[in-house]
Amino acid sequence: MTAVLVEHGPDAGAIWHCGEPSKEQRVLEEGSAWADLSHHEIISISGEDRLTWLHSLTTQFLENLTANTWISALILDPQGHIEHQFNLVDDGTTTWLTLDPGRAAPLLAHLQKMKFMMRVDIRDVSDEYALLRLPGETDDLGGPYSIVPRSELTQWRNRLNESAIQVGTWAMDAARVAARRPRIGFETDHRSIPNELGLLNKSVHMNKGCYRGQETVAKVANLGAPPRRLVMLHLDGSVVNIPNVGADVENDGVKVGFVGTIARHYELGTIALAVVKRNTPLDATLMVEGIPASQEN
Repeated sequence: MTAVLVEHGPDAGAIWHCGEPSKEQRVLEEGSAWADLSHHEIISISGEDRLTWLHSLTTQFLENLTANTWISALILDPQGHIEHQFNLVDDGTTTWLTLDPGRAAPLLAHLQKMKFMMRVDIRDVSDEYALLRLPGETDDLGGPYSIVPRSELTQWRNRLNESAIQVGTWAMDAARVAARRPRIGFETDHRSIPNELGLLNKSVHMNKGCYRGQETVAKVANLGAPPRRLVMLHLDGSVVNIPNVGADVENDGVKVGFVGTIARHYELGTIALAVVKRNTPLDATLMVEGIPASQEN
């Protein structure tokens, strides 16, 4: 196995693929794959107030979170724009937040400011623990995931390689795009609200209020008209090059959105997630850096 590493972006240094990208996507779909996501960052929160405190800060209902249940959550700004995105799990004594590379420090700073008199201890433990994607049927978050001590990482890798096939970010991204799971920094910008990205009743609990930005989420949900929408694009497969992340999406020469993650899927071909204006006709043939693209909601 010859691992090819990601050269640019937040995943730089992680395994891109292990030599057979199409095979890796198939075994991931079959549930026989694992992935080393140890380049991701991890924050731990302990203390008896941790879940009620996080419940008040995030878009999720966390007060009665069942131990060992993975869930996705957001923290919004006062206008409802997405500031932080993470997955979390609680083991009964500690809540673990997993984040994209480079995202732990700003979230940690925010959490420390919001601590007040709450009985919580917040730490960046990225140097002590690592995230793995374990074999198994893909869940709503792209897992199953596990957090393991870095001191045991080699043993975990060896054990997993005995019964499963290692895959890289190529396979993980292709599956994520096909499942329309947005990623902060790719499908988001400074104006992104959860309603645009299909995150209601997923990362956003709709029967919970009193969190920062909730008024915007509720208002737009009640109106049913977010200004933009997340779509999957099918790009013309006859073109060798693929667009850059953030490339303009155009309709008849007019910019209507931007491209986020681009992936080559083993069955669907070249696909991408894009955020476009809500009134963009569904049957329009869009252009991305000169490449024709059709939409799929």
